[in-house]
Amino acid sequence: MRSPAFIRKTWFAAAVCAVIVGGLVACGDTALLPPEAGMGANPTLPQPKHSFIPTVNIAPAKGWPEGLMPTPMAGLEVTALAAGLEHPRWVYVLPNGDMLVAESNAPPKPDDGKGIRGWFMKLVMGRAGAGAPTANRITLLRDADGDGKAETRTVFLQNLNSPFGMVLVGNDFYVANTDAVLRFPYQSGQTSITAAPVKVVDLPAGPINHHWTKNIIASLDGSKLYVTVGSNSNVGERGVEAEAGRAAIWEVDAKTGAHRVFASGLRNPNGMGWAPESGALWTVVNERDEIGSDLVPDYLTSVRDGAFYGWPYSYYGQHVDERVKPPRPDLVARAVSPDYALGSHVAPLGMVFSEGNALPPSLAAGAFVGEHGSWNRVPYSGYKVVFVPFRQGQPFGLPVDVLTGFLSPEGHAYGRPVGVAMDKRGALLVADDVGNVVWRVSGSQQK
Repeated sequence: MRSPAFIRKTWFAAAVCAVIVGGLVACGDTALLPPEAGMGANPTLPQPKHSFIPTVNIAPAKGWPEGLMPTPMAGLEVTALAAGLEHPRWVYVLPNGDMLVAESNAPPKPDDGKGIRGWFMKLVMGRAGAGAPTANRITLLRDADGDGKAETRTVFLQNLNSPFGMVLVGNDFYVANTDAVLRFPYQSGQTSITAAPVKVVDLPAGPINHHWTKNIIASLDGSKLYVTVGSNSNVGERGVEAEAGRAAIWEVDAKTGAHRVFASGLRNPNGMGWAPESGALWTVVNERDEIGSDLVPDYLTSVRDGAFYGWPYSYYGQHVDERVKPPRPDLVARAVSPDYALGSHVAPLGMVFSEGNALPPSLAAGAFVGEHGSWNRVPYSGYKVVFVPFRQGQPFGLPVDVLTGFLSPEGHAYGRPVGVAMDKRGALLVADDVGNVVWRVSGSQQK
């Protein structure tokens, strides 16, 4: 790793850059490759760029002006299922069609904000719309008449701790708080839960808790839970002790809480899903920053039991990250390459496989991905929802833009997509944590 003095000077320069002209100036390198070069099964990986000033390009959060909304691809329509939410991050659809929204933001993490780097990252996240207090609740939305707008809105659960992922198994409703998985009793149709939770398992959190979002899904038989736990740093600069149990997907026994690391070396996994054809677990992963606008592609990948995916020692398989000291060539040698690159710094969070035939045939087989958008790239990348086509159980071709228009011509963020889900009528739901809206994307002939 570089010396502490060098790091302090670098991040001081970055901080100065970030506040020039109200934080709207881009500093650092500019991408030389088209975005598509970092996408697909065989992305282009140029040499890393190590600069004195990290690339800073923040899209300030503004929210949606009256009368504006995202732009759907041809053949689709978009409506606001619910507006006026408080930082909606994740969506989950119950079997009866009720839709749950986790209204959540980062928890207090005092040790993550220390020093120049911490101050700088707070500035970045605040400009990007992630600095508000967390609502710590899950809201239920119900669209009983099927018009694409929720006429019922109730507080389903409250007094949580930065909730994110949710999953129902039988009559057991599980919530992934930032620090633990909780279980609540649930009966079909109820609009709120007041029962006390049962803690299933503690999750890594603490006073740093850098990547705080924890997602959760259940195995097809409901016996196991799979939980994402992001890293506590960019490339391990806080030491291996701070990364215990992190940069991984856990497998948890739903009843007992017994757990193990299912797969590791995943810097910040979020959305997960079971592939319809193979039944394999897939996830999207946010890769590392600060080695150039063209590196490193974030990705979508199947997840193998016991596999190691490189972080922090290597990226995209066995490409060594020279910043990480001491190196671990033994781990690099067994690092698995991801299946599919989504582009550099697009920040994929939500992921859901397509279901049913309510959307156009071109969107029938594949995965929708909510790309939250870049801060470490010039020009911007992400800030949209894309569809990754699948053929014979594998990603095929380039991502297709499904929902765009989240950035203004001046580079302001009207909204930022996060969680995605399929509703009971086959439409796509998108949580927008800057616009404070859940969008519903349907076929032009379907409501």
